Amino acid sequence: MTRRRTRFPELRLTRREGLAAAAASIFALAAGPARALDAIEPALFKERVAAGELPPVNERLPQEPLVVDLAEKGREFGKAGGTLRTIFTRARDIRYMVVYGYARLVGFDHDYNLTPDILRDVVVEDGRIFTLHLRKGHKWSDGAPFTTEDFRYWWEDVANNEQLVPAGPPALLLVDGQAPRVTVVSETEIRFEWASPNPRFLPALAQARPPFIYRPSHFMKKFHEAYTDKEELSQMLRQTRSRNWAQLHNKLDNMYNFDNPELPTLQPWVNTTEPNGQRYVLERNPYYHRVDAKGVQLPYIDTVEAEIAAAGLVASKVTLGESDLQIRTLTFSDAPVLKKGEKTGNYTTYLWTNGAASEIALYPNLNYEDPAFQELFRTADFRRALSLGIDRRAINKSLFYGLAKERAVAPLEQSPFFTEARAKAWAEHDVDKANAMLDALGLDQKDGDGTRKLPDGRRLELVVETAGERTEESDALELVAESWRLIGVKLIFRPLDRDILRNSAYQGASMMPVWYGWNNGIPTPSSPPDDLAPVDQANFSWPMWGQHWQTKGAAGEPPQIEPAQRLLELYKEWQASPDEERQAAAWNEMLDIHADQIFAIGLVSAAPQPIIVSNRLRNVPQKAIYAWEPGAHLGVHRVDEFFFVE
Repeated sequence: MTRRRTRFPELRLTRREGLAAAAASIFALAAGPARALDAIEPALFKERVAAGELPPVNERLPQEPLVVDLAEKGREFGKAGGTLRTIFTRARDIRYMVVYGYARLVGFDHDYNLTPDILRDVVVEDGRIFTLHLRKGHKWSDGAPFTTEDFRYWWEDVANNEQLVPAGPPALLLVDGQAPRVTVVSETEIRFEWASPNPRFLPALAQARPPFIYRPSHFMKKFHEAYTDKEELSQMLRQTRSRNWAQLHNKLDNMYNFDNPELPTLQPWVNTTEPNGQRYVLERNPYYHRVDAKGVQLPYIDTVEAEIAAAGLVASKVTLGESDLQIRTLTFSDAPVLKKGEKTGNYTTYLWTNGAASEIALYPNLNYEDPAFQELFRTADFRRALSLGIDRRAINKSLFYGLAKERAVAPLEQSPFFTEARAKAWAEHDVDKANAMLDALGLDQKDGDGTRKLPDGRRLELVVETAGERTEESDALELVAESWRLIGVKLIFRPLDRDILRNSAYQGASMMPVWYGWNNGIPTPSSPPDDLAPVDQANFSWPMWGQHWQTKGAAGEPPQIEPAQRLLELYKEWQASPDEERQAAAWNEMLDIHADQIFAIGLVSAAPQPIIVSNRLRNVPQKAIYAWEPGAHLGVHRVDEFFFVE
């Protein structure tokens, strides 16, 4: 059999190109030649270079840097310098600078196609053999070489070390429960080989929270028992008051949390601040691998200052001119205040589009602990009736001035899987039909105020729990409560801390959480359909079924109803196929099942998302999609290409 080899160096297929055309193009691509250029030294580093504290920029860059031609992308070439101010609401949110920085082994470009980033090239054979090619001369932020030893160290000494990771390697590296064979070919070439296809591998590397299948081995080995003298390690344990070396190693091994300024990084900015609750300062990475076509090393912006403030103060602080780029924590309800404060704050308010499959969605918990309500939630006609009983037009007009789309949880127009039928499934407002369906379910008896009764005599009261982080959620729930009164259903909502809400749902104690719809509202055939199948406890529709999959049966329970069982079968079919046509077939059937079953009740989608941009800041798109997956919020829009003008 001839192996099919795929290379991903300069892939630029749009998301709407036909599958056959995509297949024909993708196998013909080969890595283009490296571009030689003389890089320009950022002013921030000139004194350090002159003092011999830092090598010149041409020695800091990889031999084959990622050269970005901004003119081809319709953007301006910028200049290095300036400080960007932004606001987070918790000290731990400094991790979002890893999200926004979006330096990934492979990442999504502006058209949401996978392309190499940190990697120079990827070769894929039969969908199961992945050969990763690193950029020669690439260095960590402290100047140490970034090589395949960093991958080997993570794989052999971290992921497969029971003291550090008792659960073993992450699920994305297991196919049918089997780990890959990992082969270091050279300092810049490493191969991951599975017996069967692993279509989840590359998309996972591009996630907002990537798996980080590498570590700065030169730094982390100092805290690993296999590489450090026992007495020296014991002394460090005493100094840090750690129980054992594994605890110390895991504490310092926090590439996503980004709160350890000593840990080298490959991101565009380096955190220079110890964990605190006030303010973080990040400085440009002198060894960052990207450079513009005119020779200016990215990122353009020298420094990022992240202030920590209460969520309720963010909008007012923005209007006072205390942020240059703000999107997190802002909601559409803030838009009038933000527009009014533009002159004082010296910024402009853009309206992007939320990329989740639904701006607000209700999740009847099919694993809810009460048997009577659980039976109702597992009945498709009950979920359909609840959906039909919602006046989405009133929600859209009241909360979004009619700018959102009144839809079920379904792919957005930017996805090849968008259809009007899926978007509108059981989403019309039909009180008569909803009442008839509820009557037919034996819920025809009512209390004095018109609230229906369960067969056991209890009132049909649905407790909807929210994290309380968005005013739109509570406002929307008030309108849903008014709609549901007309079908004899009483809605009671209560705010909970986000972690408490999640844990309650995972245990079956939460009746109907409210959250966004699926993270990925613009899926393609190669997108893992994790949101659609019972494979993750974080899906509020079936947390215990997700636990069962995630723990390989050690916790939770397997799916109990046929549609969910079929979704799991289709998920496995998608996992087993490297072929886009078969992946698309699995996606289509899964989406049709969701459109029919209404496992999550969407209210509106494609809602406007305000973002404020300093009038001095350039290359920020006026129209864009704001999504966690795919895109990493601001990440896919390449914050390292933003720059200031006078």
